[in-house]
Amino acid sequence: MLTLNTKIEHAGKIDGELVLPYELREKSRLRATLRSGEEVALFTARGSVLRDGDLMAGGDGRVIRIVAAAEAVYRVECATPHALLRCAFHLGNRHTQAQLSDGFLRIRQDPVLKEMLQGLGATVTEESAAFEPEAGAYAGGGHAHGDAHPLAPVPLRQRIHRPGDRPD
Repeated sequence: MLTLNTKIEHAGKIDGELVLPYELREKSRLRATLRSGEEVALFTARGSVLRDGDLMAGGDGRVIRIVAAAEAVYRVECATPHALLRCAFHLGNRHTQAQLSDGFLRIRQDPVLKEMLQGLGATVTEESAAFEPEAGAYAGGGHAHGDAHPLAPVPLRQRIHRPGDRPD
């Protein structure tokens, strides 16, 4: 099985694509399937998010492009920038992940939020689209040097520690 744990900035050749919804691009440990049908193991640092177009290098040198899958979302539009800003404020006040775009917001589908946004005067449209929410104020934005960035070590074996376990 191909193991992916190193993010790279550039590649001369792309050897495959891994299509994932946002929810899975947030996971630090994941078993997934490339478009070709090949299984892969993905290891990233906790708290990191893979974005559409990111490149991951495999242990065998192959490069895989991450592709944001289309998912069920709402497109939120308003008659004025001020009204859209009010919607963004109320979504943020509820800690709702939102994608900010030119003239609209995109959020995961949630009927309660849809009703709130419509009450604020927004037009809320269901769509199937890639979801790329803002990283947030506390997201890691570290500066790295060089081309390859190991995201997480590949565990040889993982041990689950339970509260009743005694130290070895």
